[in-house]
Amino acid sequence: MAIKVVPRYGKSFKDKLYLPAIAGGMKTTFKHFIKNLSDIDNLKTMQYPEVQPTDLNERYRGVHRLTKFDDGSEKCVACFMCATACPAECIFIEAEERFDEHNEKRPKEFKIDLLECVFCGYCVEACPCDAIRMDTGIFSFTGSKREDFVLDKKALMANERAKDLE
Repeated sequence: MAIKVVPRYGKSFKDKLYLPAIAGGMKTTFKHFIKNLSDIDNLKTMQYPEVQPTDLNERYRGVHRLTKFDDGSEKCVACFMCATACPAECIFIEAEERFDEHNEKRPKEFKIDLLECVFCGYCVEACPCDAIRMDTGIFSFTGSKREDFVLDKKALMANERAKDLE
């Protein structure tokens, strides 16, 4: 089998200077700048956070929530399917026995670290009892310290489905 020699480009003095490539990039940038400056009313810029997006559909993945039964107890059965499916490993569950008519166990602790979460939705797909959802419509989540971004069971159950997504 013969060895194929691949020629390397960029050995000339002109290519080593990078000036032609920089000039080509600046030409493209200025072309877009002039086009946008001449038609400023057609710019699609949103003044976030003063103006919130209105084009969210039902498939949008916002902050998580835990669904509840009619009596207010959580639907989660602490099966760890969501934590197993999570590629970021940001879901932490501790199970306990349940003494009501719904299920055999429930989460004693259920925490999601939003700083580690990649909002992929695998936890929602993996849940066999539809206990976790990402339909809150909350996409702008702020906090002053790291602990503010770790949502526990109480906070997750307090999150409601976005009214405009229903």
